[in-house]
Amino acid sequence: MAAIPELEAIRKTQILDAALNTIATSGHANVTMDDICKAAGLSKGGLAHYFKSKETLFRAAFTAFFDRIFQRSQETMTAIDDPMDQLLSFDWLYDLEDPDLNIGYPIVLDVMSIAAHDETYRTIFHDWINNWITLLEGALRKGMAKGLFMKLDPEATARTISAIYQGIATRWYLDPESHSTEWAITSFKQAIKGLMQPYLTQPHT
Repeated sequence: MAAIPELEAIRKTQILDAALNTIATSGHANVTMDDICKAAGLSKGGLAHYFKSKETLFRAAFTAFFDRIFQRSQETMTAIDDPMDQLLSFDWLYDLEDPDLNIGYPIVLDVMSIAAHDETYRTIFHDWINNWITLLEGALRKGMAKGLFMKLDPEATARTISAIYQGIATRWYLDPESHSTEWAITSFKQAIKGLMQPYLTQPHT
């Protein structure tokens, strides 16, 4: 019987979600294909139909997750009209009640640790960062087009803003006793506003 594309897509998503949740709980190095089979409710043969190896599956899972977060981030920014507010719109990154973030931080940190020694994962990390740059750069270009920001280097500025978010988020997630949610949100807003201050054509309220 020929495969039904819709069912194939659903089953593949089921496997990727099972992989992400299992990796987030136990860590990439501690997860086996058997673990994924159990989490997804599949046999080894059923899993192998979609993913022939652990690394192929894990790379696909990481990429799918980053694509999902990118889509969500894009939707968040699109719902906001003011370019400066768009740059400051990622306070949801500091909400551990959010299901995406419960698995997101362990996933990101796992990818970063593997990327230190694996070029393929370094590419995954690179692509994830560049997606953030694309979103932030779009807000900066929109602000310049509207006359709200003076001329600046949108790519370089977007990279700096992305690094502010990432650095503060890492401290907040790994050392919450010393880096509260209030600290994280206040810090990224102050840092980004300070960075943008010389380029504002009018005060931001």
